[in-house]
Amino acid sequence: MSKCVYVHVHHHILVRNRLPFALQFAVMHLLIKQLWNKFQALCFNNSFSCSISAAGVLLQVKMNVKRHLREKNTIPKIFAETVRRHGDKTALIFEGTGERWTFRQLDEYSNRVANLLLERGFKDGDVVALFMENRSQYVGLWLGMAKIGVEAALINFNLRLEALVHCVNISNAKAVVFGSELNDAMCEVHNSMGKAVQMFCCGDWDAKRVPQGTECLEPLLDAAPSHLPSRPQRCFTDRLFYIYTSGTTGMPKAAIVVHSRYYRMAALVYYGFRMTSDDVLYDCLPLYHSAGNIVGVGQCIIHGMTVVIRKKFSASRFWDDCVKYNCTIVQYIGEICRYLLNQPVRDMEQQHRVRMALGNGLRQSIWEEFMNRFNIPQIAEFYGATECNCSLGNFGNKVGACGFNSQILPFIYPIRLVRVDEETMELIRGPDGVCIPCKPGEPGQLVGRIIQNDPLRRFDGYVNQSATSKKIASSVFKKGDSAYLSGDVLIMDEYGHMYFKDRTGDTFRWKGENVSTTEVEGTLSRLLDMKDVVVYGVEVPGAEGKAGMAAIADPSHSTDLEKFVKDMEKALPPYARPVFLRFLPEVNKTGTFKFQKTDMRRDGFDPSAVPDRLYFLDSSRGRYMQLDEEVYRSILSGKHKL
Repeated sequence: MSKCVYVHVHHHILVRNRLPFALQFAVMHLLIKQLWNKFQALCFNNSFSCSISAAGVLLQVKMNVKRHLREKNTIPKIFAETVRRHGDKTALIFEGTGERWTFRQLDEYSNRVANLLLERGFKDGDVVALFMENRSQYVGLWLGMAKIGVEAALINFNLRLEALVHCVNISNAKAVVFGSELNDAMCEVHNSMGKAVQMFCCGDWDAKRVPQGTECLEPLLDAAPSHLPSRPQRCFTDRLFYIYTSGTTGMPKAAIVVHSRYYRMAALVYYGFRMTSDDVLYDCLPLYHSAGNIVGVGQCIIHGMTVVIRKKFSASRFWDDCVKYNCTIVQYIGEICRYLLNQPVRDMEQQHRVRMALGNGLRQSIWEEFMNRFNIPQIAEFYGATECNCSLGNFGNKVGACGFNSQILPFIYPIRLVRVDEETMELIRGPDGVCIPCKPGEPGQLVGRIIQNDPLRRFDGYVNQSATSKKIASSVFKKGDSAYLSGDVLIMDEYGHMYFKDRTGDTFRWKGENVSTTEVEGTLSRLLDMKDVVVYGVEVPGAEGKAGMAAIADPSHSTDLEKFVKDMEKALPPYARPVFLRFLPEVNKTGTFKFQKTDMRRDGFDPSAVPDRLYFLDSSRGRYMQLDEEVYRSILSGKHKL
């Protein structure tokens, strides 16, 4: 309720109850004084300036979005303007080879991609899967596709077997462009794909190692014209590409990214954190992620910034790269910050020009240590997900906060924390059926009101409609409305700063990746001859996110752990493999055959609290080892790294 309405309502109550005028005056004076004190407190705590700053950022992005809507712009059209302004400037630097592409070279490469696909019969609305590790060509490939309306499906290069086939099939991709470093992965699934799916290999060519029928991409692109092809009739709210996100319903879900969403995500951090086109951004995050490909590369495509792309994150080479390429902004996820702090102190970590670290997941416990040790003035922490409409930004450099929402001007950005049942994570509603907003200091799920005709408020969802429906709730802010459910629990202080607390549901984060417990449960159960398997995340002191733990029903003690590890390494990417195992006689289920995880999650991996056999994955030895009290204490103290 706004302050003016608050005073008006109380005045209405006083008048209706015919209280003496003097008493009315005294009560109203007290109410106004309380509100004034609150206003002064907010201003004193920098909330007023944060509110004005956040409002200014939203207004600027909203005005730009309206212009792009009116002019029916797309990301390729916006990029064309960037090329006009910065043609000969360096756009991308690939650390792996040191190769530099100017904006004009990136433009020409993407034109060749577009013309090649047109020659091969691809048309507006078709989908091509992109499956490769980071490199400059990755950007040129999806950008070239977008120029002719072909939508890229950006597939996690860690995926294998069923999950990989699923991601290609669910997108209805007519072709797969894959990196030569993933030849083996493609050979494993080639027979599971339809014959109509064309294969193109990018990188070192070896005809003996690629699936039958695969074509080498480089000579085809060299022969393709470099002129701009005719553009399809696309607009700002049409689909650009798909990014896969781990959900709670099994296999990865293909989140729809439209042109306006790409722009919004990149522009909000650009304006909110006061970046400039003269900045040089170090991007060591995977380009199949929105953080790497939108928040990072988006600064190049839209704002003319030079972006340094690294094949994979390296803690030992991080600051060397920053110095070598004169980087002013670095990207991170929470794990990266901890890995950097675990490195030995070196002179290079103080000799850089980095003024800002941009990312999410930096824990408050290491926040100031990270800033001080590496001499970084600003932590540009933000909250967001590929598909969400309730992104947040910590524009005021508030230690520990993942964002801010004005308490003085709450109507500017329609997001809210609402109460949930801590056991079931179900929304708690009032007598009127509407969700109950949280008070300051009270944890709640973050939600964002959906306004589908507003690019800043719309929710595009997933390719799978049932998955989309599960992320929408009705009567959240008011009766009959609809809102996006983030699935994350946050806490807000009295000034509007937001702090991340936990993830709801069956998804947890480990090694910088979202892990779907349902997906891992299905895979492990298959490897273990369909035994009951329950997967959940457990907290490990000093580690970011939650480590995976699998409870396996094994009353006969028949599990062959050596075979299990070998099979698991083929079927699951490293971050999805359970760190801990718990073998028990049977797994408790509800009346509807859902696994009961609450008690097991609470038990964690403490041998004194768990009566069952426990094991942990010793990555240095590549096998599971018995977890006893001594090893448990070693893990807690940080001596034993996970």
